[in-house]
Amino acid sequence: MAYKRKTWAEKMKPGAEPQIEKTEKPFADIPANVKMLIATPMIVDEYVRNIPKGHSSTLQQMRTDLAAEYHADYTCPVTSGIFLRIVAENAYEEYMKGKPINKLAPFWRMIDSKSPTAKKLSFGMEFVSEQRRKEGLAA
Repeated sequence: MAYKRKTWAEKMKPGAEPQIEKTEKPFADIPANVKMLIATPMIVDEYVRNIPKGHSSTLQQMRTDLAAEYHADYTCPVTSGIFLRIVAENAYEEYMKGKPINKLAPFWRMIDSKSPTAKKLSFGMEFVSEQRRKEGLAA
């Protein structure tokens, strides 16, 4: 039996709950013995949707904001990047199915040409650059 790839919508995992784990050893930019939030794609989606038009944020800023909101010391850098990509791919998939641009999670407010996530997008940077230009954001 062939393995069926999950859609980006399925990867959004609407029912998933955030977790806070205590780090046992240093991990990426996170020291040992601190509380680390593992968010969810839906939490990242909500964060992205709350960035005002014409403004941008960074993965680092989102991690700081979410850690504070969920009473953690840090937010996991690895899952944050993965979840941002899931949000972007899902939004683009919705756009390709006809969803109006103003109903999408505006992921282009967090992804620019220098973002590590930009290189991983299945649809490339043209759409992102166009949306950033329309909002007056740096490419």
